[in-house]
Amino acid sequence: MVKSISNASAAAVEMQLAPMTTTMTDGMHGTEKPPEDGSYQDMLAFGFGPPVVSSADGFRQRTVIGEDDRILVEQTKADPFRRICNLLIEGSLGTYVGTGTLVGPRTVLTAGHCVNHRATMGGWAKRIIVTPGQNGTERPFGQFASTDFIALDRWVESQDPDYDISCIQLDEPIGEKVGTFSLATFPAAELENRKVNICGYPADKGGMHQWFHADQVLTVGPKRVFYVTDTFGGQSGAPVWVYRDDAPDVPIQIGVHAYGTGGTPSAMGIAANSAPLLIPEVMEQIKSWIAAAGE
Repeated sequence: MVKSISNASAAAVEMQLAPMTTTMTDGMHGTEKPPEDGSYQDMLAFGFGPPVVSSADGFRQRTVIGEDDRILVEQTKADPFRRICNLLIEGSLGTYVGTGTLVGPRTVLTAGHCVNHRATMGGWAKRIIVTPGQNGTERPFGQFASTDFIALDRWVESQDPDYDISCIQLDEPIGEKVGTFSLATFPAAELENRKVNICGYPADKGGMHQWFHADQVLTVGPKRVFYVTDTFGGQSGAPVWVYRDDAPDVPIQIGVHAYGTGGTPSAMGIAANSAPLLIPEVMEQIKSWIAAAGE
């Protein structure tokens, strides 16, 4: 039997709340533009064709650890699921599925390798179709094509997993309609021994439905958080969020899911998935991206 979260039960799911300094520039930008013949429109109807089963993060397979405890989200129009976006990513070497989060009216936060990865996409993505709250073939808030991508310099230059963060800029302010995630930097002591929540579009489930899980943080490093929350390929870019004890209804994103157990340094001696944290320097960069999208 498939475990699921309905609109009525979503709020009842127990989800608890539960830095090294670097110089950032404005980030590096993708430069691909849509073809003049309008062929990118074909991608907008992808939900009516075969399901997408590959993922932009195949080089670091996201991992189900032990028993698969992910829960199907049945009502993606509910908060915060409406703010989580399916990404259909077209690269030079193939088309992939990923996940992103609306963090501004026109800004979708995601993993760096969802917009730029040398081995998987041959560099920058060509274009990405963003669908907030997608639920199978249902697209309650529409679809939006973008070719405007920005990633942290450290990711583009050296594919540094601690800086695997980027954004997609949209022409339409859809975030004003569906809402946006709050972002915050938390000290390690506030994340240790807490649960983190992750929801996205895993390719092993077809890549077109949201699946959710919340589980334990194992450890927190200067720039990444490691946890046993179940994920899979296609969930790269998914929000890693917590709830404050004094605000149990407000999801706060503290990281961007990006890695499975294969991305955890072997010297740590743990089986864990992980996410780059929104450290202060990265937070300032994201704020500048959101501001630039409003210009």
